[in-house]
Amino acid sequence: MDWLIHHLNLVVEIFGAVTGLIYLYFSIRQNIWLWPLGIFTSAVYIYVFFVSKFYADMGLQGYYLVVSIYGWYHWLHGAPGNRSDELPVSRTSRRQWVALLIITLVLFVLIAWVLERFTDSDVPRWDAFTTAASITATWMLARKLLEHWLIWVVVDAVSMGLYIYKGLYPTVGLFAVYTLMAVKGYVEWKKDLLKRN
Repeated sequence: MDWLIHHLNLVVEIFGAVTGLIYLYFSIRQNIWLWPLGIFTSAVYIYVFFVSKFYADMGLQGYYLVVSIYGWYHWLHGAPGNRSDELPVSRTSRRQWVALLIITLVLFVLIAWVLERFTDSDVPRWDAFTTAASITATWMLARKLLEHWLIWVVVDAVSMGLYIYKGLYPTVGLFAVYTLMAVKGYVEWKKDLLKRN
């Protein structure tokens, strides 16, 4: 029975990794279908991370469900008079950076505290770091802020190390691609930004 459960979990994880790659492709292309696909991928990974005891990452997937609805709405209605695919890419202002840094640090401290006190996580601080930074980057994606890609490069690289440690090898492969594609996403979005200016 344990063998069957392990293999079913592996199939679910591989399926989540594949949908995650499609999500990333849509994100780079600024295709609005990234949001419904993000909802679906998050639901799969809530299960994967629960089974693996990545509780902060599991909670992060719940956040992704909510922010995917917000992002979907914002991309549809965030630029008055424009169609959804015309919501422009913009840069993060200095004021936004300060606010985002403070929010990320507060989230990190809170998440790490919860994980250390109330869970059996063996990587609470690293899990808290990737979760807090991911919350910030996802909000930035919903607002089409160019620099969210730079945050993803760091988060995805750190996450790869965590998933290697946990033996989640299909997800390691997914995050290796995520790391490389975050660089590509930054380049593509920057081209789009420069073209509009």
